[in-house]
Amino acid sequence: MRVIVPFAPERPKTRLSPVLSDDERTAFARAMFEDVLDALATFDSELFGPLDEPIALDVEVLATAPVDCAMPVTVDERPLTDAVNAVLPADPDDDPVAVVMADLALATPSALARLLAPDADVVLAPGRGGGTNALVARDPSFRVDYHGTSFRDHREIAREADAAVAVADSFRLSTDVDEPADLVEVLLHGEGRAAEWLVDAGFELATTDGRVTVGRSDSE
Repeated sequence: MRVIVPFAPERPKTRLSPVLSDDERTAFARAMFEDVLDALATFDSELFGPLDEPIALDVEVLATAPVDCAMPVTVDERPLTDAVNAVLPADPDDDPVAVVMADLALATPSALARLLAPDADVVLAPGRGGGTNALVARDPSFRVDYHGTSFRDHREIAREADAAVAVADSFRLSTDVDEPADLVEVLLHGEGRAAEWLVDAGFELATTDGRVTVGRSDSE
């Protein structure tokens, strides 16, 4: 299965600017991106159970600028929706395409199996804020629209195309990192480079008014 990982290496994650500098956001975004690539690289189709044929993943990076990484990279400066639609299946004989966002710092092979296991025409992994964090497209008439509440929109697009939809219910795939509050989940549940980066940068869990937040021991 072809797997596309969109990544914007230049000025990423601007909503984290209250707690991270420009250079720090670039480094942290890169750490999350590498966590996603690691999860895909170590994916084993045996997680599905017995299969007639193993599922191999062909991972590609779809970047807005050149990126140095172990996976093949295609540079497309167009907005995310246009760039992703250009790589989705266009013919019934085309292989399915999965799209996994680069800021899923909690992604694991087991979580990815929830996305890749269903044999539906379209599989959607919703984000907590109404977005679409990952998907699989098999129906050539399905196209994405990442504006606004894209999860709801993608279900409607699939319905209009008469495409069967499955939802990948995964806490790890639903957790994308955009806001400072999202760092709590990375520190609590992260097992990879992004969590290590936060700890090395001085971030730690704190409790404020009974809720878990993050603080930074070396904040300036």
